[in-house]
Amino acid sequence: MHKTPFEIVHNFKPSVKHMQVFGCQVCILTPKEKRPKWDPKARTGIFLGYEEASKAYRVYDIEAGQVFISRDVNFDESAFGLSPPTTAEDADDLDFDSLDLDDEAPAPPTRTVRQRPGLEESSAPDNHTTHQEEYEETKNADASTPPVFWRASANAIETAVDLSEPSTFKDAVSVPDQAHWREAIRAELESVRLREVFRAAKLPKGHCSIGTKWVFKIKRKADGSIDKYKARLVAKGFKQQYGMDYTETFSPVAKYVTPRMVIAVANYFGWTIDQLDVVTAFLHGVMKEQVFCVIPEGVELEGSFDCLELVKAIYGLKQASRVWDETFDEFVCAIGFQASSLDPCLYIRIVEGQCVLLLVYVDDMLITGSSCELIARNNTDLKTQFEMTDSGKCAFVLEIDLLDGADGSVTLCQRRSVDDILKRFGMDDCKAVASPVDMSSRLVSSGAVTKVDAPFREAVDALMHLTTATRPDIAFAVGCVSRFMENPQEEHWVAVKRIFRYLQGTKMHGSATSQMQRSTFVATRMQTGPVTSMIVSRRLVTYSCC
Repeated sequence: MHKTPFEIVHNFKPSVKHMQVFGCQVCILTPKEKRPKWDPKARTGIFLGYEEASKAYRVYDIEAGQVFISRDVNFDESAFGLSPPTTAEDADDLDFDSLDLDDEAPAPPTRTVRQRPGLEESSAPDNHTTHQEEYEETKNADASTPPVFWRASANAIETAVDLSEPSTFKDAVSVPDQAHWREAIRAELESVRLREVFRAAKLPKGHCSIGTKWVFKIKRKADGSIDKYKARLVAKGFKQQYGMDYTETFSPVAKYVTPRMVIAVANYFGWTIDQLDVVTAFLHGVMKEQVFCVIPEGVELEGSFDCLELVKAIYGLKQASRVWDETFDEFVCAIGFQASSLDPCLYIRIVEGQCVLLLVYVDDMLITGSSCELIARNNTDLKTQFEMTDSGKCAFVLEIDLLDGADGSVTLCQRRSVDDILKRFGMDDCKAVASPVDMSSRLVSSGAVTKVDAPFREAVDALMHLTTATRPDIAFAVGCVSRFMENPQEEHWVAVKRIFRYLQGTKMHGSATSQMQRSTFVATRMQTGPVTSMIVSRRLVTYSCC
């Protein structure tokens, strides 16, 4: 009887449609949301096998030099190893929509080598050996020397799984790294339970329950490595009804200039800046309105309850940020802080001539001051009321790196943001130039009706963000191109790309503050509240490259 165990049990032959030749070339689809407009749809790789934990393939990305796990793969069984890759134009023509991996998981390859028609007859380019010759060379080679394509894979020390953030609860508990996401979900639900955010209820007549969803995020460190997996239970606040579920929603956010001012003051006086992070900040705010939500995925209730009543705010509610801000403001003012009249997110506390500055950006905080003892006392007070993590000395905040110079200066640099912008607009491999403006050309409005087919407005917006944060050196160039937002032409897009090329060579540039000659620090209390006075002989703004 020539039947496999699978056929004996299930009475039908198993599907082998997912079986592919090991080592053949593949085209790996790059998801649209991760692909710049002008990039090819796919990248070339080598098929290495099947992923056991999910319905996906293990492939080696030739360009990245790493092993990825992907579902969207197109196979070319006429090409093997590191033979000439499929061109970008060919990749754009591949049909990824026909891939169907939902029926069943790919079966692992069997020991029997199947003869595929035309495999040996397939021809190779003249400047390459045939597959048969390649096989003979590999067969006759020293057993300790792996084939070329395997050496490339083995050099990838870490297997970089295609860590796309799941969009639904179901995806999170079924992806290859599901163990990390399950732990993140467990931690979020435990935090919700400890803070008594919900209470089981029956939906009253006349009320509507709003939906909930899970949001998943991979948080990374300053060097790009994974810091932690984060799961957040959020409300679908867009279903809230004004006057019933919420009224006021405004909450202040720190101005961009305020963190720079705090960093400059701290560096001037030689103060240390500590960074704090409130764990699940919004869950500390007590709700004033009566809001009901549906039972979230992953939560089971005992009894005949059909919804949950929100006792405290959760992320996604229209008033969540305001409730958290009111809760935090009430506490810090009670322990002696006072909000600045220039920025309500900056709190100042003066005790016996010593000053502490506390900057709040939603749930991230910077604290610095003239007395380490007073700072430690304030940190203790904050941690008593709120669950917080202390990251120590601040080195990265609001997408800005703080780079210490040998002369005591601190440079505010956005190298990661520059990399992201260049990659977003397909300029990550461009050639650098020495200046952001081509002085030999003059930008004018041509009056043409047809606009350039390029993401001009999005590019200028991204550059403006850099300008206001840490890159005043491109302010003039960005100002010039921003005049043509309404009707950009080809020459205007070329000017934008020149700014990108300038950024390519100046990623480590940024705004710098220097430690000038130390001056006396004076803290006074006036009728308008506490103010900080600095006796400065001169003001110096420098621009540096680290």
